[in-house]
Amino acid sequence: MKIHAFIIYEHGGPEVLKWEEVDLADPGPGEVVIRNTAVGLNFADIYLRAGGPSHPAKLPTGLGIEGVGVIEKVGRGVKAFKPGQRVGYAGGAKPGSYSEAVLKSAQQLVRLPSWLDDKTAAAALTKGMTVQYLFNRTHKLKRGDTILFTAVAGGVGLIAVQWAKAVGARLIGT
Repeated sequence: MKIHAFIIYEHGGPEVLKWEEVDLADPGPGEVVIRNTAVGLNFADIYLRAGGPSHPAKLPTGLGIEGVGVIEKVGRGVKAFKPGQRVGYAGGAKPGSYSEAVLKSAQQLVRLPSWLDDKTAAAALTKGMTVQYLFNRTHKLKRGDTILFTAVAGGVGLIAVQWAKAVGARLIGT
């Protein structure tokens, strides 16, 4: 199927983004095609576009690591999702979330509750997963804990502050 996506052929500022028609494969086993309704912007996207050692990329490449959309097609063996469902995703997508549609593994999708709008979900998914990892897997944050959180002014920091407050922990931000 033909879609449009932002592709970069060289590193640089926003001017290197090219809106082009590209082919999107049909979903293979365990995959779905998602029609994007909202996408998140992350520093990782900017670093990849700008180039540099922290985010190397083989060019040309698409951009964008998180988004929200509606499932259009499902591949063989996909049982947990069906066309028409609203989902979010994070992590690498083909061709990248800065596109009309993406191809994703069904294992990487999350169903979105009806009360959560697409723009908020797309903007918060990767950041929220980062905080979940830090506060549930790296260290189980609990009531009465005191933590120091650096770079609290960004998207991850905002969610971290709210999460810490919700569980009754004291967060000191820098």
